[in-house]
Amino acid sequence: MKYDASVEIDIVKATSSKIDSVDFENLKFGHIFTDHMMSCDYEDGEWKTPSIKPYGPISLEPSAKVFHYGQAVFEGMKAYKDEEDKIWLFRPDENLKRINRSSERMAIPAFPAEYFYPALEELLKLEKNWIKKGFGNSLYIRPFVIATEAGVLASPGSRYKFMIICSPAKSYYTGKVRVKFSEKYSRAADGGVGFAKAAGNYGAQFFPTNLAKEEGFQQIIWTDANSHEFLEEAGTMNIFFRINDTLVTAPISDRILDGVTRKSILSLAEENNVSAEVRRVPVKEIIAAAKDGSLKEIFGTGTAAVINPIQGFGHQGETFELPNIEDSYAKLFKDKLMKIQYNLEEDPFGWRYLVKE
Repeated sequence: MKYDASVEIDIVKATSSKIDSVDFENLKFGHIFTDHMMSCDYEDGEWKTPSIKPYGPISLEPSAKVFHYGQAVFEGMKAYKDEEDKIWLFRPDENLKRINRSSERMAIPAFPAEYFYPALEELLKLEKNWIKKGFGNSLYIRPFVIATEAGVLASPGSRYKFMIICSPAKSYYTGKVRVKFSEKYSRAADGGVGFAKAAGNYGAQFFPTNLAKEEGFQQIIWTDANSHEFLEEAGTMNIFFRINDTLVTAPISDRILDGVTRKSILSLAEENNVSAEVRRVPVKEIIAAAKDGSLKEIFGTGTAAVINPIQGFGHQGETFELPNIEDSYAKLFKDKLMKIQYNLEEDPFGWRYLVKE
């Protein structure tokens, strides 16, 4: 990850901090934000000087294209602090590549690495006191891009704003999660934007998820749009199935997000001699495995929760409960991944990124 560290960044520090008013032992995910944010505008065909300023509202025209045509993409990352007060990122190169892939699909100009890394590092150094030590504590980082050009002509914008905001986080645990296999609604279709972290992907999930909640489920495992015969993603996460001692997950495509945690789990499985198959996953195969006892685990993977075990699922009026396994793959890989993230174990993959003082 090479970049020009001498890039100019305008910095205006907050006159006071709200950190003393925050109860770090009782954080609700994504509700508290730090004292500063990063902002960079795209105008006249180029990205201007990045700036870091106090966190606060931004001003947009009511006709800004993001409101009318949904030109908005985002990322999710985390920063961690080890016992020596060093700050680490986890595979930030993958996040930058993905937000630029998402931007390309939404006709948004790519954000340059020579701006991204220095601006993010300066922001994290300003907010270092918000990153608490301890296994499970982190600073959630949300980069995003929106179209800011005023006008309602149905065309790509010529002005954009790239921003980074940060939110302190503790271990993300949603409790016992039961999911419903989708039979009608789809998350994404061939040729669409399912692989991108486009804002509209997530807004479109809320209604069918609410319907599932009315039936007693917390999330949906999405099936393919063509036939609803293959399982693809869970809510906002990639999904893994353990059949006997083999992990199975769907291949990435233009419908499925290329999750950073997902690809990390696959690498850890290979490192730990756990059999893993990347292939299409038929609904009928998972139901048959649940009935004959060979389905041992289902878990979702993503930045916020890392790994979220699933306790049971429903399909066509039937419900299935999964066994409680003491030595689960979910527990094994979550522990190994987080120990790399928190600099508690060796990083044989070169995933950690040290934020320079």
